[in-house]
Amino acid sequence: MDSSHPIGFLVPNWTPPAQPGRSVIEGRYCRLTPLDAKAHANDLFAAFSADKENFDWLYLPYGPFDTLADLTSWLTDVSSKDDPLFFTITTPRILQRTPAATEVMYLMMKQAFELGYRRYEWKCNALNERSRRAALRLGLSYEGIFRQAAVPKGRNRDTAWYAAIDSEWPALKAAFETWLDPANFDSAGMQRRPLTRLTAGILNNPR
Repeated sequence: MDSSHPIGFLVPNWTPPAQPGRSVIEGRYCRLTPLDAKAHANDLFAAFSADKENFDWLYLPYGPFDTLADLTSWLTDVSSKDDPLFFTITTPRILQRTPAATEVMYLMMKQAFELGYRRYEWKCNALNERSRRAALRLGLSYEGIFRQAAVPKGRNRDTAWYAAIDSEWPALKAAFETWLDPANFDSAGMQRRPLTRLTAGILNNPR
């Protein structure tokens, strides 16, 4: 072979990893359970109803759902598929801005890399600054914009891509476990060391 042309590095003995299984994932602060439309529809509808302005659905290609029947129909459809595989999150508190919200990403990332995946991707609407900040906080490196990637709900969507790769996982795992340790929180539940400080050095070309 002509060595003057650059090619990708060898990945010895690589085979495609197995699909994530439909099993419960237990954490310290939360539990992830494969989506079951019958079991979860009522609780999910109640939780979604707390978002009176439907802001959480703003950048998603689906939702909001005005009735329990509409939500149940959608849940029934997506829960029958393995790709994407949806999970519900169980926690005593509202998820946003809690240790559980971070632990969810840690648990899913941990499962992916332990199964042998080489990438863990985060894709969001490029206009969704909240999601983009979250990706960087979690140690996912910015990889670029897919312009005019889709037309959800009749509007243009440019998609921002972020990812972590397997060689970064040991450092990310240590950062997550340091942050999630109960010792990282004071008696009022405030973090002592922010996750951004722990993951900043792992980012490749931070935005």
